Order: sequence, then C-alpha cells, then structure tokens
Amino acid sequence: MLHAIVVGVFALILAAPAAAQVHVDIGIHFPAPPPLVVVPGVAAVRYAPAAPANVFFYSDQYWVFVNGGWHVSRRYDGPWIVVAPQFVPRPVLSVPVRYYRVPPGHWKQWQHQAPPRWGHEWGNEWAGKRKWKDRDDARGDDSGSDNREARAEGHGKGHGRGK
Repeated sequence: MLHAIVVGVFALILAAPAAAQVHVDIGIHFPAPPPLVVVPGVAAVRYAPAAPANVFFYSDQYWVFVNGGWHVSRRYDGPWIVVAPQFVPRPVLSVPVRYYRVPPGHWKQWQHQAPPRWGHEWGNEWAGKRKWKDRDDARGDDSGSDNREARAEGHGKGHGRGK
C-alpha cells in the first residue's frame, strides 16, 4: 500500500512539470485567423505576410518559429505546443528565408531564396538523422559569399546549436 502511494506521488511530481512545459504562451495572439498566402515553391505551406511573427500553415496546423524554436497548434490562437526540431515537417523547414517575417539576425547573411540553414542551426547529428542538406552542403563546401561574410562577423557553423 505504501509503495503504491509513493509511486503515485512520484508520478504526479513528474507529470506536473511536463504538462506545464507542453502548452506555452509565445506572445502571439490573433483576434481572427491571419490571412494566408501560398509560399511559392512550397505549395503545401502558406504563410501569414501581415503577422508580427513567423507564422506558417501546413497540414491543418499553424506553425510558428519564435525565439529559435518551433511551436504548433491546430488553432490560430493556440494553445501552442513546443515542437522539437526533429518533428518539424520537411515542407515547413523548406520555406525560404524571405518568407520569415521576423528572421533571427544571423539569417540576414543567408540567401533569401533558400530555406534557412537548419543543419547549421541544429547541428550535424540533426541533419544526419533528417537526411537534411543545407544548400551549401549540397555543393560540398561552405564557400558562398554570404557564408564568408557571416563567418567574418562571427556567425556561421554552430551558431544557435542546442536551441
């Protein structure tokens, strides 16, 4: 009997923090669904050009990239659930940088017509498991002019890793 009580209390202790971390307030509150536009080249994904954040719509879900992380919800107004990088759908990750309304500062050096360099953001282990190739990785080098400029300013490989 005592063993069952201890196990029950322990389960409650572990469950409470996990539940608190799943649904988060990301500071994005829309009074109505934001207008959406198809992303050229990634027709399955739409983006919200008038939103004050990086808001995408794919597979009947809203996807938001904020503070270096992804969040998802079936509704435009949440609740938002934190999504680990390995679970973000490939079409969402394929959206070119130019369709991010609020890109992180170090993305400004990246090619605007290409997707963000997720392999550089989340590391080689993530890229290997997802079979993800950043545009520069497909060439087998990191010699693009935008990459040299980024490295000169202290940005580049590994920046943002671990987020």
